[in-house]
Amino acid sequence: MKTVIVTGTTGALGSGIARELLNSNYRVIGLARRLNDEDLILHPNFVGLQYDLANISGIPALIGEITLGFGPIYGLVNNAALGLDSVLATMHAKQIQELLLINLNAPIELAKHSVRGMLVAREGRIINVSSVVAQTGYKGLSVYAATKAGLEGFTKSLAREVGKRGITVNNVAPGFMPSEMTVGLAEVQMDQIRRRTPLGRLVSTQEVSNAVSFLLSDKASGITGITLTVDGGASC
Repeated sequence: MKTVIVTGTTGALGSGIARELLNSNYRVIGLARRLNDEDLILHPNFVGLQYDLANISGIPALIGEITLGFGPIYGLVNNAALGLDSVLATMHAKQIQELLLINLNAPIELAKHSVRGMLVAREGRIINVSSVVAQTGYKGLSVYAATKAGLEGFTKSLAREVGKRGITVNNVAPGFMPSEMTVGLAEVQMDQIRRRTPLGRLVSTQEVSNAVSFLLSDKASGITGITLTVDGGASC
């Protein structure tokens, strides 16, 4: 059974990704700052670990412990992210640094230490969860968009570094969907998003989870360095 690390498994998308991967017969190591929900915890192939990704210095030991306990890491899904909605002029410096730390620094460090075992095994999958706002922009999300754009650039370069060892590195960029990230948006904003989307609706967490599962699978073995956008066509 292949082992996949998924970060942020207490959120709607992270939980959905974990469930989809469990259904696809992966062992899922879920990292989150708080305990995961009971349905996940009770699954025999799910292991929930409480970990704050702000603790960058502890990541090498964390990956070492996971590898020692569960064998080689096949996949890493960098899903955890903060999405503070604030215009740049009024953002506190601490908020900016926190977004950079969780959304960009932590995924890079996790990839750095996870990919070492993949290089030895000559196989592996790294999937970074980006966002359509990295390409389109959105008022109040300038720093968030910057972190996601940085993640996409990181993905492309890492794909070139490790491709010859059978490792693929890709992005999945969700559009707006029902989740913690959209709770703060007014209904009029949500209606505007729906109207300009060709499908006339928001995408679901299941649809995004399906994209992650596909990129982890053997069916996607020839795909690397891309951003797979799942937004109902809103950014086309």
